[in-house]
Amino acid sequence: MARVFMTLQGKGGVGKSFVASLIAQHFLARGIKPQCFDTDPVNQTFASYNAFDATRFKLGERVDQIDQRAFDGLIEEILPADDEAVFVVDNGAATFLPLVNYLAENEAVSVLTEAGHEVVPISILTGGQALTDTATGLSQLAQLVPDVQLLVVLNEYFGPVQSTGGKTSVGFTETRLFKDLEARIRSVIVLPVVTAATYGKDLEALLSQHLTFAESASAGGLSVMARHRLKTYWDKMDAVLLEAGL
Repeated sequence: MARVFMTLQGKGGVGKSFVASLIAQHFLARGIKPQCFDTDPVNQTFASYNAFDATRFKLGERVDQIDQRAFDGLIEEILPADDEAVFVVDNGAATFLPLVNYLAENEAVSVLTEAGHEVVPISILTGGQALTDTATGLSQLAQLVPDVQLLVVLNEYFGPVQSTGGKTSVGFTETRLFKDLEARIRSVIVLPVVTAATYGKDLEALLSQHLTFAESASAGGLSVMARHRLKTYWDKMDAVLLEAGL
């Protein structure tokens, strides 16, 4: 069966395109060329990576007007795929509610699963001020897209993803939200927390050039130590994705 990974989170700036790029690179590293789509009508960061050859999927004539019927075309692209195919679909914040509503109203997930495909929605949670918004996004996703396992990614760049009540704080897997959704969550992936002055700067340079970690090994403008740190980060991240059983 084909595997269809979709980043779905209504909060912008939480790392959706970065997560999509990690998943695409995970499969590329294993000799599997994923079919990539970028539906973000505002910032098509995912499609800016040459290594992914992503299709820029147009969902309307204007960025503030999204035609839900345009999603039919995306489903039609996926349906005839063979069993070994992998799809990575990166969706922007603006397309979150239109897409999950489309999936719910048109039973699109059922159409794909009945065709023998596995659909894996991905929700990113962040710490800091965006925690409540991203948690709400996960709840909406679980409610509107039932009957499939969700992949949750914790991005703690802005702070730990934890719930604070009174004098105590608990991690995500101890929260009420996780316990309510535990049967629906196939895996929780934690992005490594890095030192801002070293690994953080290296990652910023990599992302600004839209390079993969493999490409960073020969990229100009990166020092030997920077390339070493990026390799170290990728080895850890790739192992986490492998353990998650993508």
